[in-house]
Amino acid sequence: LKAGGVAGVCVDLILFPLDTVKTRLQSPQGFRKAGGFRGIYAGVPSTAIGSFPNAAAFFITYENVKSVLHHSSTSYLTPATHMVAASLGEVVACLIRVPSEVVKQRAQVSPSSSTLRILSHTLYHEGIRGLYRGYKSTVLREIPFSLVQFPLWESLKDLWSWKQGHVVDSWQSAVCGAFAGGFAAAVTTPLDVAKTRIMLAKAGSSNASGNVLTALGGIWRTQGLSGLFAGVVPRMAAISLGGFIFLGTYQKTRQLRL
Repeated sequence: LKAGGVAGVCVDLILFPLDTVKTRLQSPQGFRKAGGFRGIYAGVPSTAIGSFPNAAAFFITYENVKSVLHHSSTSYLTPATHMVAASLGEVVACLIRVPSEVVKQRAQVSPSSSTLRILSHTLYHEGIRGLYRGYKSTVLREIPFSLVQFPLWESLKDLWSWKQGHVVDSWQSAVCGAFAGGFAAAVTTPLDVAKTRIMLAKAGSSNASGNVLTALGGIWRTQGLSGLFAGVVPRMAAISLGGFIFLGTYQKTRQLRL
């Protein structure tokens, strides 16, 4: 819990400006109208509050599921074990992440409004369901992401450990995390764009229904391939650096705690 929480807080707060740029590039109103480079830390209170419990919930689930499945699986099923553990971790973590993400993204594209004002406005007009708009699209983004990132991270660590004859250090784990995160970020960007559009959609609009295929189809028809991969560069940069900090910090904190 502590290792995951510390890792989550470190990466989310350090890389917040890149996340804001990515969100504004993916916004239907366009980068400039969404705020450009102004108010780059808009929405950071929401992230600060949700980051620790979100990351902790993921790693508690991930490590426990991985531990249970390892006892009943052979070595060639190890990647599948990591995939299942990461997927279940994301489903649990999204229960905390999505409300925080909804408020954060709406603040990022409305830098003149405070986080508290956006939270109260969402609750007043949409209720608790408004805070969970985009839950399905977030899970549908996070599960493919984790299916790519975590088995790749574990495989790179195992390969590096085998090459040097001992378990990887925390900085080596961080490098593996950067490569795994950057690759996973690139291939799942269209799902991230769809999730952003759903969370930012006005209540009652077609995207507000939360249908990922509808959102993807609308983006494809209006903006084509460039629209589906909007924000891919800052997303890859943020998640590569995030993977380095997040997984490296997690490994180091876990080693210190154990």
